[in-house]
Amino acid sequence: MSGWSADGPPVEPGDGPSRVRPEALGSSRFREAHGVRYAYVTGAMYKGIASPELVVRVGRAGLLGYFGAGGLRPDRVAEAVRRIGRELGEGGAFGANLLCSPENPALENEVVSVYLAHGVRRVEAAAYVRITRPLVRYRVTGLRRDADGTVRARNSVMAKVSRPEIAAAFLAPPPASLVAELRAAGEITEEEAALAPGITMADDICAEADSGGHTDQRAAFALVPDLVALRDRTARERGGLDVRVGAAGGIGTPEAAAAAFVLRADFVLTGSVNQCTVEAGTSDEAKDLLADAGVADTTMVPAGDMFEVGARVQVLRKGLFFPARANKLYEVYRRHDSLDDIDERTARQIQDRYLGRDFDAVWRETREHYARTLPSEVERAEASPKHRMALVFKWYFVHANRLAQRGTTERRVDFQIQCGPAMGAFNQFVRGTPYEPWRARHPDDIAELLMTGAATLLDQRLRALTGALAPTTGPRTGRDLLAEPGAAL
Repeated sequence: MSGWSADGPPVEPGDGPSRVRPEALGSSRFREAHGVRYAYVTGAMYKGIASPELVVRVGRAGLLGYFGAGGLRPDRVAEAVRRIGRELGEGGAFGANLLCSPENPALENEVVSVYLAHGVRRVEAAAYVRITRPLVRYRVTGLRRDADGTVRARNSVMAKVSRPEIAAAFLAPPPASLVAELRAAGEITEEEAALAPGITMADDICAEADSGGHTDQRAAFALVPDLVALRDRTARERGGLDVRVGAAGGIGTPEAAAAAFVLRADFVLTGSVNQCTVEAGTSDEAKDLLADAGVADTTMVPAGDMFEVGARVQVLRKGLFFPARANKLYEVYRRHDSLDDIDERTARQIQDRYLGRDFDAVWRETREHYARTLPSEVERAEASPKHRMALVFKWYFVHANRLAQRGTTERRVDFQIQCGPAMGAFNQFVRGTPYEPWRARHPDDIAELLMTGAATLLDQRLRALTGALAPTTGPRTGRDLLAEPGAAL
C-alpha cells in the first residue's frame, strides 16, 4: 500500500473503530526494501551535521538515516562510513550523501569510489540537474540477474528532486552513452553494461519542497502529487516500474507528516529538525539558536557553492547578520568587475566587518586551497578579476559555516545555519513538553513523535469523518499529542 491510497488508510483489522498504526503508514515496499520499521528517513545534512552518531542512533532504532558527506574530503567520508558500518553491523540500514559536483566531477567520482570500496549500499543523490557518469557508475556496479530474469541492483539511489524533469531522468534507465563510456574505460563489466537498461536510476525519489539549504521552495501540496502522478504514468507506460516517491521539506509536526501520507507519499524525510538534536554534528551555540526559532525565522541567501550563478539556500535569520551580509556580497559582486572596482567605504566594511581580514589575506588562503584541490580555479581567477572576487566572497560563506559548526561565540552574528521552517514548527509542537530543550532531543525520538502523532491524527480524522468520533476531540497541541496513549515515548 502506498501512502493514503484509494484502498483506504492503513488500519488495524478487527471489529470496532479502526486504529491507524504508525508502522503501516506509507509504503510497505519501502519498509521491506530498506529493512526498517517506519517509512521515515533522516536526510543528509552537509559537512557531517548528519553525523555518524546521528546515523548510528537512527539505525539502531530500526530506521534509515543518511550521513552528511557533502563538503567533506573523501578520506573523512571513508572514516565516517567505516565507523557507521562497524557500529551498525552487517545488514544495518544506513546511507550517505552523494552531492553532484559539476565544477569538480573528479571529486564526485572519488566519493563513489569510497562508497564502492566500503560497501555503502545506499546514497542520497542531491543537487543533480542531470545524470552524471559517477552516479551511473555507482548505480550500475554490482548489477545481476535473478533466476526469474529480474535485474537486481546492489546499490540503491534515493534522488532528492524539486522538478519533474529531473524526476523523469531518475525514473529512466541509466543513459546509454554514460554506460558505454564506463564500459570502455573498464569501470564496469560487460555484464553490468548489458543489464543497465533493465533498471531505473533511482529506487526512491524524494519530492523536496520548502526545505533548509538548497531549495526551490516548492509547495509540497503541488509537488508531491505531481511526482506521484509522474511515477504512476511512467509505470503504466513502461511496466514493471517500482519506484517509491517520498516527501521532504516542512515536515516538523505530526500534521505535516500526516498530510504527506494523505498526498500518497511512500515515505517522509526530515532534515532541519534533526539538526537540533544531541547527536547532530554542529555546535551547542548553533543548536541554541535553532531551538529558539519560529516558523518565520528563515530567509533566502545566495548559495556559497553556486555563488556566481545566483543559486540560493534557506538559512536561519533570527539574531544573525549573516543573511544580510551574504546578500550584500552578492549585490556587490553583480555591480562590480573586480575587488579594486569596489568603492573604498564598501570595501572597508566588507573587510573589517564581514571577513575580519583584508582581501589579500583571504585570497592567499583561498589560492592555497584551490592550488591543492582544483588548480584550474586558480588559473581562471588569475585571468579574471571578477572570478577572483567571487572566490574571495565565497570564502565568507565557507567561513560562516565553520563558525556555526565550531560555535565561535565572538563571531556568532556571522553563523550560517541552513534551516527550513520545519524547525520552527517542531519547536512550537514541543513547547511546554519535555522535548522543548534541545538537549532532550534525539533523532529517533523525533521520528517516534512525528510518526505516532501522524497516525493518531489520521485515526481521529478518519473516525470523525465517518461519524465514529466527534471532530473536536482530537489533540491540538504538542502537550496533548505527547499525552495521547501510544504517542508518548
